[in-house]
Amino acid sequence: MLSQYSDFLFKSVFSLCTIVMLCAASLPIFQRRDNTGRLSMCSKLCYAIGGAPYQITGSALGFFLQIYLLDVAQLDPLHASIILFVGRAWDAVTDPTVGFLVSRSRWTRCGRMMPWILISTPFAVLTYFLIWYVPPVEQGKVLWYLVFYCLFQSLQTCFHVPYSALTMFISMDQKERDSATAYRMTVEVLGTVVGTAIQGQIVGGAIAPCLPGDLDVLDNGNSTLLGSDFNITHISLDETKQAYLIASAVICTMYVLCAAVLFLGVRERVPYFECGRLKTEPMSFFEGMRMVMGYGPYVKLVMGFLFTSLAFMLLEGNFALFITYTLGFRNDFQNILLVIMLSGTLSIPFWQWFLIRFGKKTAVYIGITWAVPFMILIVCIESSLIVAYVVSVAAGVSVAAAFLLPWSMLPDVVDDFKVKNPDSSGHEAIFYSFYVFFTKFASGISLGISTLSLDFAGYVTRGCSQPDAVNLTLKVLVSPAPVVLIFLGLFIFKTYPIDEERRQGNRKLLQEMRESDQDSETESTELGSAV
Repeated sequence: MLSQYSDFLFKSVFSLCTIVMLCAASLPIFQRRDNTGRLSMCSKLCYAIGGAPYQITGSALGFFLQIYLLDVAQLDPLHASIILFVGRAWDAVTDPTVGFLVSRSRWTRCGRMMPWILISTPFAVLTYFLIWYVPPVEQGKVLWYLVFYCLFQSLQTCFHVPYSALTMFISMDQKERDSATAYRMTVEVLGTVVGTAIQGQIVGGAIAPCLPGDLDVLDNGNSTLLGSDFNITHISLDETKQAYLIASAVICTMYVLCAAVLFLGVRERVPYFECGRLKTEPMSFFEGMRMVMGYGPYVKLVMGFLFTSLAFMLLEGNFALFITYTLGFRNDFQNILLVIMLSGTLSIPFWQWFLIRFGKKTAVYIGITWAVPFMILIVCIESSLIVAYVVSVAAGVSVAAAFLLPWSMLPDVVDDFKVKNPDSSGHEAIFYSFYVFFTKFASGISLGISTLSLDFAGYVTRGCSQPDAVNLTLKVLVSPAPVVLIFLGLFIFKTYPIDEERRQGNRKLLQEMRESDQDSETESTELGSAV
């Protein structure tokens, strides 16, 4: 049953992605950008599809890696927390490094960002697949997962940091970038749906069996029964391991196809400051770090979203365990997670309209706080499957806002920096890489703290039920802790200085700078021709 379902899903996803790749990659050849400099819909779609691999793999790892390490790989919670924290911490450290190297890269025939994306893809796919493989040796398991988790995070950084900075190179127009970002966020949230669906539905067909607490009693009463139970458990656990490998193979295929769409369908545009009078010598790593961390609007934006991101990462990392053990819906957790992602996908167009109509800061306040009452509701009432689905829909609306708004506001900070520092160039990747650094650092902290807390509370690996202390810990991790972090983030964000008036003013100033630079280049060309 599992193999037939998985084979059908694999073929369906592969066929769908192939069609999307061929259509999206061919249409932009005829029209990537019209005469006014506006991006075509095909270009925006191809750019957006390039963001799917990060979210597909991220959702699979975020929702399922913790429970996989504990219940399938059967690692001790302490070892699992070390893997999750060190992997994320290493990933966070590599982001500024890659951002610095990207900013120093030379322009090639396919751009500055595309070579990084193209070269890193096959190696990232291989290491991702090996994360979900259980090695046949007990002593080397911790090292195995630690090495391949860190390698995958590093290689994915080589994909995601250049891709994030690509926003600044597909168009010089703020509205076009905001529109492309909305396309990107829609596809990325859809990517989380796909990742959650593939991982959840395939793995859900072979859920890792639990061990009843009185198993040792059976040993004294009936040794034959105990041996039979262990045999059944062993077979079922092997099926679960196979399901994780099948899911990872499907996700790896989609990763490659989406990267191909991005490479074939998007062309980088050389900014005016890269080819004119504003070109400067590349800055050192520490100069770039001082520049980024010393710029007030950027620091306030990043710190605000750091706390809100940490809140949603705590919810994401522990929700599967909370549903399985605290609420008792072991056979429904993958469907509940899928509802969250579907709700988020459908909410992206609404939040794009809302931020245009009412401003980005207002969208932050409304969008991020929307989920707070429902976070409180889920832990205050008696376990109910209907309430769990209602809360999932509401949480998805806030997840959409948390996805869209940071990436929509980062270009505004970069533009503001350009206005204040017109002689600086090549800094886009540094701004984006440090933001990714802080979000991944927050993810590492959330995963490490979560798993350590469960260890201290007495988490029972593959147990059918958990002690009351574990259930209480899970409640804290999915409700009170995220709520406090959300309000801390919004308090910091209140000091963020770039409002709609300043953003529009920056847009006009940058347009004037571009026109002035183009006039200077025209005059230089005419003078050279005359000579």
